Amino acid sequence: MALQISATNPEHPALLLALPWDVPLEEWPEEYLVPLPRGISRHVVRYAHAGDEVIAVKELAERPALREYELLRALDRLGIPAVDPLAVVTGRTDRTGDPLEPVLVTRHLRGSMPYRSMFETTMRPATMHRLMDALAVLLVRLHLAGFAWGDCSLSNTLFRRDAGAYAAYLVDAETGELHPRLSPGRREYDLDLARVNISGELLDLEASGALHPSVDPVEFGHEICTRYQGLWQELTRTSVYPAGKYHYIERRIRRLNDLGFDVAEMQIERSSNGDTVTFVPKVVDAGHHQRQLLRLTGLDTEENQARRLLSDLESWMATQDDYAPGDPLAARPEVLAHRWVRDVFRPTVRAVPPELRGSMDPAEIYHQLLEHRWYLSERAQHDIGLDTAVQDYLANVLPGARAALEPAGPEKALEPSAPEKALEPADPE
Repeated sequence: MALQISATNPEHPALLLALPWDVPLEEWPEEYLVPLPRGISRHVVRYAHAGDEVIAVKELAERPALREYELLRALDRLGIPAVDPLAVVTGRTDRTGDPLEPVLVTRHLRGSMPYRSMFETTMRPATMHRLMDALAVLLVRLHLAGFAWGDCSLSNTLFRRDAGAYAAYLVDAETGELHPRLSPGRREYDLDLARVNISGELLDLEASGALHPSVDPVEFGHEICTRYQGLWQELTRTSVYPAGKYHYIERRIRRLNDLGFDVAEMQIERSSNGDTVTFVPKVVDAGHHQRQLLRLTGLDTEENQARRLLSDLESWMATQDDYAPGDPLAARPEVLAHRWVRDVFRPTVRAVPPELRGSMDPAEIYHQLLEHRWYLSERAQHDIGLDTAVQDYLANVLPGARAALEPAGPEKALEPSAPEKALEPADPE
């Protein structure tokens, strides 16, 4: 059988043809590989160069490879955080003509880390709680979209820094199924699998000595269930309000917005006697702040990053002479937002040399600088200004943290910077 590359982008096959498909993935020469940390997988996985891209290559049988490729494409269309599928390569043979397993090719998620790399040094419980929050949000988003994961675990997830929190991305969709709607039983099954998998993974870490002594693996397994159920209840519960109290509905929608979700569709019913109104959010879309920031500025970020940047944007807009909400003669918010990008955001990010940025994207860099400004202002008891904060960050924080900013580094690459750590509450012993 001839080598076949199935891809959605016409540029990808040309880039992929240069790779040694006639060699088993486990034996690929070092010249093609990228030394990035890999998570646990039932398949052989390698990171490799493909032109300017870094790709993840996974060997598996043809049918599951094609199925996972299509599922990842479907998740991409639904806006679910998951790795980006690039191609499936079939018809592989070695130099003697013997068949080799097909491979699924995905784009490496820049700045992300598998959980085992994050635990190379003992992770603090506060950080682990943030990981559980991120995983719970991902599982809720999948279930709202009708996707049953079938194997939710830390091993099948990548984590990226997101303005002091984490964003979770699905890596392995091999066991997933996409439906118009998930039944409560299907959701509970997925949640139970997550609880068992996470407890088992943490027990493995405990046995290796990589788990903080105050962490109970079984309790943390239950925590994902608690966090999921609380978020699911808030996003989907039915509310009954007194007739005429329509601002209660707006208050509920604002609470969902604060959680990072938009109500795309709703159902409102008045009772037969007219005394009450029932409100049900029918379709809830994640990424409220992401969409708002993208609309205003064109910046595409993680949700918490967007929330932080919007806050800074609003503070900056309030200082502008032509900012007057409601005044038709004043500058439009979009105009002011693009001015902020041009005059504040981009110059601030560019002040950090590229070689010191490591795996941090521009939005994360800006968040770190805002955190450092707050830290210094608290210490000085007055606002020290962004320019001063940038200079101090470059002089006193980045040099000592440079090793932690390397893309292939261990857990440190995802831990808060020194000022962030100093401001966090102490972990319980």
